[in-house]
Amino acid sequence: MSDAVIQDTGGTDQPEDAVTEGISGHAGQLAVAVARAHGVETLFTLSGAHVFPMYDGAVTADPPMRLLDVRHEQTAAFAAEATGKLTRVPGLAVLTAGPGVTNGVSAIAQAQFAGSPMVVVGGRAPANRWGSGSLQELDQPPILATISKLARTLHTADDVLDGMHEAFTAAGSSHRGPVFVDVPMDEFFSSASGPAPAPLTGRGADPDPDAVTEIAELLAAATRPVLVLGTDVWADRAEEAALRFVEAAGIPTITNGMGRGVVPGGHPLLVTKARGRALGGSDLVVVVGTPLDFRLGYGVFGGSSGPDGAASAPAQVVHVADSPGQVSGHADLAASVSGDLTAVFDGLLAGLDQVVRRPDWSAWVEDLRGAVASATERDAALLAAEADPIHPARIYGELVPRLADDAVVIGDGGDFVSFAGKFVEPRRPGGWLDPGPYGCLGAGLGAAIAARLARPSSQVVLLLGDGAAGFSLMDVDTLVRHGLPVVMVMGNNSAWGLEKAPMQMLYGYDVAADLAPRTAYHEVVRALGGAGETVTDPRQIGPALDRAFASGVPYLVNVITDVEAAYPRNTFGI
Repeated sequence: MSDAVIQDTGGTDQPEDAVTEGISGHAGQLAVAVARAHGVETLFTLSGAHVFPMYDGAVTADPPMRLLDVRHEQTAAFAAEATGKLTRVPGLAVLTAGPGVTNGVSAIAQAQFAGSPMVVVGGRAPANRWGSGSLQELDQPPILATISKLARTLHTADDVLDGMHEAFTAAGSSHRGPVFVDVPMDEFFSSASGPAPAPLTGRGADPDPDAVTEIAELLAAATRPVLVLGTDVWADRAEEAALRFVEAAGIPTITNGMGRGVVPGGHPLLVTKARGRALGGSDLVVVVGTPLDFRLGYGVFGGSSGPDGAASAPAQVVHVADSPGQVSGHADLAASVSGDLTAVFDGLLAGLDQVVRRPDWSAWVEDLRGAVASATERDAALLAAEADPIHPARIYGELVPRLADDAVVIGDGGDFVSFAGKFVEPRRPGGWLDPGPYGCLGAGLGAAIAARLARPSSQVVLLLGDGAAGFSLMDVDTLVRHGLPVVMVMGNNSAWGLEKAPMQMLYGYDVAADLAPRTAYHEVVRALGGAGETVTDPRQIGPALDRAFASGVPYLVNVITDVEAAYPRNTFGI
């Protein structure tokens, strides 16, 4: 546990599952003890006196808890958010009072949008000086309340055990997300005691069996169904059940977010590369574990023209979520259900087994596989492009063959990372990190730190736009100080590419969209103790990547790309 004293509070007449231990110590020790009981291994932070007791709690714990200090609080919070995604245990960020907390707001908002389990503990001006104007005195929970599941002050040391337990339980329960608590500085140094809370274990709520049966009947009647798997399939630990359902049902599938890899890249039922044809030509779309937002056309599918030129009817839409509040309220749904996603997938499969004649979707699957093959053939030319300046796709043509099956790929950028979504198909679940629907830049270095800690034997590849790099590149210093090798690949087009082309389309010109040309960002990495190089010849991308993977240090491959080679997109997110 820690230097916090462990006390026996058991009794012979207690039930078998009753709490049998109590703990005492200062509030920082108690908070660390609760975090460890919930599975936390790392405390991400940037030093601040308001939270010193948390550091003491980590250092004096037995064994000590890893303290990882960063150069900007946003990185600590993004690292905790990514830890929650990767490990499915709430990540922990500890941010000092005032600007330390507000610097973490974007990462907390990203966690709320993405359903990432994390707990943020904030410092707070001392209670015995409240209202007097002490340093960084700010009532923080009201700021965080709209972007977190729970935001509250633990006013006394006596509140810390139960308050921290409540925070971790809420963060890790469906629908997952961020929780914020702060503790007054004087109370953080004060001592308390109480029962050691036992983390709750178990699955989500049972789904309504009648709703599951209704969806199974819709599937049985469909001729061109499509399944969409999103982040919550991974977060709910339903990846095995999902793949089991896909393969047993024979249903063509598209993945997004951390749903990527649930159906391995190259699988005959993975039709993400034929996304437009699949969603446009479907008669039933079943979306599981992701919102019906701008990424999915707000839940409107079907209606595309077939070979005879006739438009298909709009598709029926089914939405499956891990909790009732995540079911779409704006889309026209044929059916919906919420609850434990493993139970939903297994229930749907059992329902299909009950129908008189199992549906045969083989012709539809073959049609989509043909579209996948055509898209793959079209992509091949871009992936091998010899263009000067370099086409961004060529980077992926060199990178993808070098990725191991267990690689963790992180996207932090706009246009450049959009190409990654098109060309990178993970072969295992839990190997893809992107900002999710909030679209926040600057998350990359924090996510890379988290990934290297969570997957110490895996490749960790951070894909950076040159614009995104400006938010967090200084935290290469953190990678170096803590001995965390990461391969960083930058698409450097010297512009805010996601904004430049749309503005030109709207106005015929662009402003505030250009960056300094061909900036030597790799020299920044070198100055911070890492290594790197600039690449201007497409034939040198592969050798540069090989050097990066072999280096054993944080290494930036800074590839100068063509600003005119913008990602072709159908939506601007509105």
